[in-house]
Amino acid sequence: VQLRESGGGLVQPGASLRLTCVASGFNLRSTLMSWFRWIPGKGLEWVATINPAGSMVAYMDSVKGRFTMSRDDGKNTLFLQMDRLVSEDTAMYSCVASVPAPFATWGQGTEVTVPS
Repeated sequence: VQLRESGGGLVQPGASLRLTCVASGFNLRSTLMSWFRWIPGKGLEWVATINPAGSMVAYMDSVKGRFTMSRDDGKNTLFLQMDRLVSEDTAMYSCVASVPAPFATWGQGTEVTVPS
């Protein structure tokens, strides 16, 4: 089971980024998939989760209406579209798979920087 994120970078406030998480060794449709972020000095935050059916996505309050989580089942790939970025979104973003149960697998992360 492996997860590999990409798409992070340095952008100005108000810009957009699209994060990608490519999964291997398991099927994304088999489990809950989530995005988390690590903010220096603040800690770990849950960002969003999609259910195995892909029919429901839950978001943390501060990203609702700005971030969109989706996936491409054919490519076994997860996405996080981030619009109207603000400095508070600066973090290391990781995708997380709830496998192998009861544990979880984390990717190495991709860094997003939005200067204030």
